[in-house]
Order: sequence, then C-alpha cells, then structure tokens
Amino acid sequence: CVSVVSHLVLSLPSQSTMLSRLLKEHQAKQNERKELQEKRRREAIAAATCLTEALVDHLNVGVAQAYVNQRKLDHEVKTLQVQASQFSKQTAQWISMVEGFNQALKEIGDVENWARSIEMDMRTIATALEYVHKGQLQSACS
Repeated sequence: CVSVVSHLVLSLPSQSTMLSRLLKEHQAKQNERKELQEKRRREAIAAATCLTEALVDHLNVGVAQAYVNQRKLDHEVKTLQVQASQFSKQTAQWISMVEGFNQALKEIGDVENWARSIEMDMRTIATALEYVHKGQLQSACS
C-alpha cells in the first residue's frame, strides 16, 4: 500500500508536466482553429463582397438599359402625339372638303332641277305660242 502511495506521489510531478503539456497542445490547436476560422470568415466576407458587387453591377446594367428604353419610348410617344395631331387636322380638312363637295353636288342638283323646270316652262310657253301663232295664221287665211 505504501509503495503504491509513494509511487503516486512520486508520479504526480510527471503527470502534472504531462497535463501541462496536453493543455498547451490543446490551447495551441484551439488557436490554430481560431486562426483558420478567422481566415475562412475573412475569405467568406471577401467572396460575399465580390458577389454583391457583381450582382449590383449586373442590376445596374439592367437599370441602365431600362432607362435607355424609357427614353426611347418617351421620344416615340412624343413623335406619335405630333403625328396624331397632324392626322387629326388633316382629317378635319378632308371632312370639310367632303362637306363642301356634297354641298356643291346638292347645289348642282338644285340647278339641274331648276333648269328642268325652266325647260318645261319654256316648252309650255313655246307650245302655247305655236298654238297662238297657228291660230292667227288660220284666222288670217280664212
């Protein structure tokens, strides 16, 4: 019993040294892991930053293209408005011309009817004059 106790007492310093060495190794490994973890964290942040910048650049290209397209559309809308206004004015002129033409046709029709009426009246008068003239000739001969 005594020998076991003395052996334990004598071996304490060597176990203490061993535990101290194990603790130092453990702390060294933990420091290495922390450094590796910190390195990976920095790399992940750098990669995320690069990805974010690439996404922003890609979005900016799309936004710039949308802006260019919007400007083109605005220009086309203005051009179309001007053309529609001109077409409206031209259409109004055409309508006015057609209405004038219709009025002229009506007037021609009225003149034609008036001319027929006068022609009928003149034939009636001519027939009456002929009748009177024949009547005068017959009474002069008798």
